[in-house]
Amino acid sequence: MNNTALSSRPTGQPAADPALGSQLTGRPPADPAAGNQLTCPAPADAAAVSDQRGRRRSAPLWKIRGWLSQRTYWALAAVGLAVPLACWTMLTALGSVNRVFLPAPNDVAQRLLTWFSNDDLLADVGISCFRVVAGWALSAMLALPLGLLIGTFRVVQALLEPLTDFVRYMPAVAFIPLVMLWVGIDEGAKVAIIFIGTFFQMVLMVAEDVRRVPMAQIEAAQTMGASRPEVIEKVIIPSSKPALLDTLRITMGWAWTYLVVAELVAANSGLGYAIIKAQRFLQTDKIFAGILLIGAIGLGMDQAFRLMHRLAFPYLHVRS
Repeated sequence: MNNTALSSRPTGQPAADPALGSQLTGRPPADPAAGNQLTCPAPADAAAVSDQRGRRRSAPLWKIRGWLSQRTYWALAAVGLAVPLACWTMLTALGSVNRVFLPAPNDVAQRLLTWFSNDDLLADVGISCFRVVAGWALSAMLALPLGLLIGTFRVVQALLEPLTDFVRYMPAVAFIPLVMLWVGIDEGAKVAIIFIGTFFQMVLMVAEDVRRVPMAQIEAAQTMGASRPEVIEKVIIPSSKPALLDTLRITMGWAWTYLVVAELVAANSGLGYAIIKAQRFLQTDKIFAGILLIGAIGLGMDQAFRLMHRLAFPYLHVRS
């Protein structure tokens, strides 16, 4: 039967029954109202939609790796710093601990003001910062290329990584007599102690950062004809830069922990020297002031590194 025969129906003949057509074709009859439902959906409840959008905007604080606004982050950070200070103030105000052993926060603040006005606090801060930064920078200058070689070539890893693992477990304090014999007792000895305390850990951390570069990226570059130096320059180093900056930030904190040890070597200035000198005269308020000041300087440097990371690699800090 052709299309002409199907279309040449007399005008007076009634239309075909949809149910009959469904029996012949095996399909359910079309609902005339279905088209209206598809094209003109019923409006949703405005309150439900707004509530759903509000829940989407206010993500839960305990979401795994969730996003926090800057205002929320700094508010929580302020609470985290204020709670220990409040507990310390309450403990000393109750008089349950002798202030010789645990001075009050106002005593520490007063000692800090006296240190600033009478004992040249800025000079102590400056010389300590110089020693820490010099030892850390010397470590970075040697650890970055060495860690790159260890993380890239298995031959260098087999040759140097066991030795580095062996030396890094030796306490830096034990090297003080040798440093005094080899370097002397001037500024070089303080820098050398900080260098010994940070260099070997930094080498291994840099090597791990380099090893975390995906092998697929290296193989893709080799497939496109990149030479060995080009793979290192254009694939491995750019891919590991964010992790390397984090490693430098962490090892800067380690360098500050070796400051007091470094200033045991015939020092007559610096924050660590002031702490050791205050210990002899049982000036615990000055000890607390020096410790808190080192922590504040370290926190400032840490935040500076974090800011550098956000500026250098903004694509890693985009809200998902």
